[in-house]
Order: sequence, then structure tokens, then C-alpha cells
Amino acid sequence: MRKPIGYHRLPHCSSTSISSSIVEAGLTNGEVEAVSMYNNGYETDSDLVALKISLLGDCQIGKTSFVVKYVGCDEENKCLEMNGLNLVDKMFFVRGARIAYSIWDVGGDQQSRDHVRIACKDASAILIMFDLTSRSTLNSVLGWYKLAREYNQTAISVLIGTKFDDFAHLPLAVQWTIVNQARSYAKAMKATLFFSSATHNINVNKIFKFITAKLFNLPWTVERNLTLGEPIIDF
Repeated sequence: MRKPIGYHRLPHCSSTSISSSIVEAGLTNGEVEAVSMYNNGYETDSDLVALKISLLGDCQIGKTSFVVKYVGCDEENKCLEMNGLNLVDKMFFVRGARIAYSIWDVGGDQQSRDHVRIACKDASAILIMFDLTSRSTLNSVLGWYKLAREYNQTAISVLIGTKFDDFAHLPLAVQWTIVNQARSYAKAMKATLFFSSATHNINVNKIFKFITAKLFNLPWTVERNLTLGEPIIDF
């Protein structure tokens, strides 16, 4: 990827505002301290751009598998697991610039929704996810989107359908219905739509390349794919 024109370092969020937001989210004192230490880990690196990405969606849709596939098992990756909220870092380089994505994976149960505020606040991108083989999880995405927008109106929004490898075996009529519904929801959310599979690494890295290009105005774009039976990309 080519170096963006007019590159500049983005400011870090203050640890005070982060901690206060975490308290509002209902985490324990120990968890507040853990998240504060986690977020402060890169503050001394003056040449690092740290950006926050939020993952939202119902339970058992493959959010964690999606994150694991992207970050891999690199020892440089930082990870913090709590009840209903997982934080993972992925560091990479863009023409000499160090970029660190702090990925906030919110659990999909009702209790975990209390963490949406801290997960979405100051996020640069919000990924709303659903299981392509579960219609009920698709029906939930607008609710997740509206909840996220209560705390962040400016983040890039991406709608992601997971488990494409299983979805591809469904009857074509069922696939057609889900594709149309997902495209309709993506349009309502003003989001780019991706079908993905963590198992076969379909569109996982491409999604984060897309986000990076959008955030840094890089000359890289994805191609629309509306072919039934193939991983959809729509915008």
C-alpha cells in the first residue's frame, strides 16, 4: 500500500475519558484498571498511529474467529479478555508508518450491550456482523447499528456476513433472499457490505485493507461483486 498524502499522527484518547466511559459501561474496578493499562500501552510511542475498531453483532456469529484470523498468533499482538468484551491489537506498517488497530469485540448477549458505549466511543470504524446462515442475526443488525450510532456518528460503518463457506451450500433461493435483505440493510446503514469466511480467509484481510484505505485516503478500492454464489461485496 502506498504512503498517504499529507500523513499525520492522530491524537490518543485520554486515559481519564477512557476510564470514566468504562465505569459508565459497568465494568468492575479491576477491569477498569486493566483496560486503562491496555490503552496506555502505546502512548509512549510517538511514531505510532493508534486507531480503534468496534465489532458488534449477535452471539455465535463468528466475530471472535474473524478477529483471530486477522490478527493471527503474533506475539506482538496484545489481547485482553473480559466478560462480554475482548480487546485485541494488530500492528502493521504502511510505508514506514506504524499503525495499531485496537479491536474491541463486544459480546452479543443482552448483558454485553452495556459495553457498546465504551466500544464505540472514539472508534474510527464500526463493523456490524451477522451469520449468513442465520436469518435472525441478520434481522438484528439494524438494532446494533442504531445503538452504535447513539455513541458515534462519524465512524466508517461496514456490514459483514460471516460463514460464507456454509452459506454457499444453501439453496439458491435462500441465498438470493439473504443477499437482497443484506444489501437493503447496508444501504440503510450507508455501509459497505462484505460476505466473509474466517475458516477459508475470505475477505477478512480485504475488509481491513478497505478500512485502512478509507481512513488514510489511500488509492486502493475494492471491486463490487454481486454474483450469486460468490462472496458479495457491495457499496
